[in-house]
Amino acid sequence: MFDPKPILKNLPNLPGVYRMMNAEEVVIYVGKAKDIKKRVSSYFNKNLPSPRTRMMVSQIAKIETTVTRSEAEALLLENNLIKGLMPRYNVLFRDDKSYPYIALTGDAFPRLAFHRGTQRQATKSTGRSQYFGPFPNSVAVRESIQLLQKVFKLRTCENTVFANRSRPCLQYQIERCTAPCVDYINQENYAQDVHHAALFLEGKTSEVMDVLGDKMNTAAANQEYEAAAVFRDRMQALRQVQAKQFVSDFTVSDADVIACQALEGQHCINLVMIRGGRHLGDKSFFPKNSQDAELSETIEAFITQHYTAQNTPPMIVCGMEIAARDFEEVLSEQAQRKIKIITNPIGDKRVWLKMADTNAELALSQRAASSANQAAKLIALREALNLSETVERIECFDISHTMGEATVGSCVVFDKGDMQNSEYRRYNITGITPGDDYAAMRDVLTRRYKKVAAGEGKRPDLVFIDGGKGQLGIAIEVMQEVGLDDILLVGIAKGEERRPGLETMIFSDTGEMLNLEKDNQGLHLLQRIRDEAHRFAITGHRAKRGKARITSSLEDIEGVGAKRRKALLTRFGGLDGVKNASIDELAKVDGVSQSLAEKIYDQFH
Repeated sequence: MFDPKPILKNLPNLPGVYRMMNAEEVVIYVGKAKDIKKRVSSYFNKNLPSPRTRMMVSQIAKIETTVTRSEAEALLLENNLIKGLMPRYNVLFRDDKSYPYIALTGDAFPRLAFHRGTQRQATKSTGRSQYFGPFPNSVAVRESIQLLQKVFKLRTCENTVFANRSRPCLQYQIERCTAPCVDYINQENYAQDVHHAALFLEGKTSEVMDVLGDKMNTAAANQEYEAAAVFRDRMQALRQVQAKQFVSDFTVSDADVIACQALEGQHCINLVMIRGGRHLGDKSFFPKNSQDAELSETIEAFITQHYTAQNTPPMIVCGMEIAARDFEEVLSEQAQRKIKIITNPIGDKRVWLKMADTNAELALSQRAASSANQAAKLIALREALNLSETVERIECFDISHTMGEATVGSCVVFDKGDMQNSEYRRYNITGITPGDDYAAMRDVLTRRYKKVAAGEGKRPDLVFIDGGKGQLGIAIEVMQEVGLDDILLVGIAKGEERRPGLETMIFSDTGEMLNLEKDNQGLHLLQRIRDEAHRFAITGHRAKRGKARITSSLEDIEGVGAKRRKALLTRFGGLDGVKNASIDELAKVDGVSQSLAEKIYDQFH
């Protein structure tokens, strides 16, 4: 039994982070406290209210602590440790920081672009880009870009295309761009349109409307009626957006509304995002390890793990009593600006919170229904294939290549009633005869199950092989070699013309062949797993093939090194552009002489 008294006796009454560890010295819980001694001591009271906490305490074999200068610093350290260690008893959210943004690039004629990832700094050739968001999903970004094109007519083309246009593109013809590529608009007027788009994205629509109104009146007074009509149409489009999307009661233009609901032990966070005064949509999150946790604990975990300096709005509204001041302090410090958290909203803010609560309840209901449907399909599959009720984890393998080029194998996993994307694996296959599917399958299965046999990774209950008797025979040999021949293997042979519903299952233990009815739910689950393996394999194959073709075809040309290759791909927008370029066009690229241009041209012709 673990005796906490010696440790508790020496703990300081200071802010910091504590780590609970089990007998294997695996961290099972990370927490922060204003007073480490008081907080850690509270876990060893006789009457712990939560069964979850009692279970966690029963596994403690060691406690480690780290003192910090403030509780805000402790919160940051706690977040980093949770993400790195993924403790069993912490509520965990997926580390999804790749939210999409709208970017206005720093070019002379800025481009309106979809952006995801690290925000770029200014360079010698371009100024600093502006970023607006984040948006809940890519659909919201693309809809906003289409709106901005319609109202402000900004370009969206890549720089390589923009620099090489000799006449306007289709976007100009459908009145979605003013064609700066061919000087149909000067830089000053284009910069005004960019400025108005930025004001709109910042929620300063009234300023944009005032400017457009003045321009319309001036144009009308000068009897420039066509120009006045353009400004009038822009104002009408903005009014329509205001009527549909704008939020009037918020004192700031950027805010998040967070609600949390629970159903059958599963928690759901619904995040409503308001940016630039516009309601952009919402997103639902389903954390791990939330069973028996309080809703307020889940919201605190979400705020801790979700927000970065980049994506924190000035206002966060939530309907749970949390340590708001502590979070305001750490988020403000992190974002280098004031962040306000409202835990008791009134007026329209309460209405928005109610909407987020409803969204969370609906998301939980849909997830429960989906899980029940998946469970029914798994039961049907067990019955159809005469499997044990203990069969839960299914792995499926597929091979993809083009005439033996860039061969890739895939393994996808179905477990706990759903596809487990984080456990998918791809295998790059080399050292075999190109196009030899049997050798490729042997390579993948050997690499996968040698590790499983050695105790690394989880053992599947059932393995699907996308292929007929030949591939299944290879799989049987591999399993015998690695000592896992007690795992059932099922080959999935494609039907006539590869039509779904005509698949034949071939069993490794009996050699029996089975066809299921097209409406069998078990067959639907099998098809989903098989199709996912195929999708994952072919996606990896295409990426590998594309990369190999781009690099090898140019690298094979004597005199084309890394710098010239980059210059060529940049100038012509990719390998297809290089292939279609004439000798004279190739010779215009920096560093490419006439003779080298002829060599490059001959390589592709």
